[in-house]
Amino acid sequence: MDHSNRASRLPARYEPPSLKALLNRMEAELKVRHRSPKTIEAYTRWVTRYVEFNQRKSPAKLGPRDAALFLSHLATAERVSASTQNQALAGLLFLYSEVLGMPLGHLEGIAHAKRPKSLPIVLSQGEVTRLLDAMEGMNRLMGSLLYGGGLRLMECVQLRVKDLDFDAKQMLIRRGKGRKDRVTLLPTCLVAPLKEHLAKVADQHRRDVAKGSGFVALPDALRIKYPNAAREWPWQWVFPASRHYIDEQTGEMRRHHVHETVLQKAVHQAIRQAGLTKPASCHTLRHSFATHLLQAGYDIRTIQKLLGHSDVRTTMIYTHVVDRGPLGVKSPLDTL
Repeated sequence: MDHSNRASRLPARYEPPSLKALLNRMEAELKVRHRSPKTIEAYTRWVTRYVEFNQRKSPAKLGPRDAALFLSHLATAERVSASTQNQALAGLLFLYSEVLGMPLGHLEGIAHAKRPKSLPIVLSQGEVTRLLDAMEGMNRLMGSLLYGGGLRLMECVQLRVKDLDFDAKQMLIRRGKGRKDRVTLLPTCLVAPLKEHLAKVADQHRRDVAKGSGFVALPDALRIKYPNAAREWPWQWVFPASRHYIDEQTGEMRRHHVHETVLQKAVHQAIRQAGLTKPASCHTLRHSFATHLLQAGYDIRTIQKLLGHSDVRTTMIYTHVVDRGPLGVKSPLDTL
């Protein structure tokens, strides 16, 4: 079935929505489906770029051929990565199927971006030590959790007080990648520093409540189910921001969690200060966590659960970067 002339078959009085109205509708549909704020931001951004690429024509007047041309342009002219192109495709598919009610179906003729066969950057335990030693305060604590529990960046900054189980030495990661919950390690050596940190956060929270604030954002419809939870201690952020903000819908004075860029900048600065030459980042600490567990002899399935991977094949990538040389082979020069 040819969908390219779909626009010509629309009713004569049909008026496509403006871009702003379309993005608002799309954002509302994404929220109904409980998509993360990052996903909402990415999808709406790609739809905006798609409209601009097509001289600001309404997507309702465009079709599969236009979408394929846009995605091919991303791969050939802009040379985006395969994951970036797939994200743009997902945004367009959602727009047409869930917002416009005009499913694109199978897209033909797309020039696909090449997916590089790259291995993750991994630090040695000595390099991790140097990196963390170059950090201090709350940033060092967050960096230690990235490595000690294998957390992703956003999983770390979005930790709530109730997610820490000091007795069981574990952390509950809620709504991780793919909106999946999982349990991971809480290093014993971080229990005392975390309790000391939380004591300061609790004092700050009490002062906020006394001033009429002390609110935090709650996920989904929990605010309706638990109307007082937004000010209760268990729901507070482990790593709160230094400033308040006013929520437009409720008028509440809230604290957001610390912005992820704060930790990213701290890690980059520590990398330079530690004199590391590897192109490391916050996510490198998660890679290092998995690799060092594998080197310590823990089985791949256990590591998969701690990382929250759906497929063990994703976790298997770390078998290629353990400190045993390519394919686990020892060089004959070392036997001389």
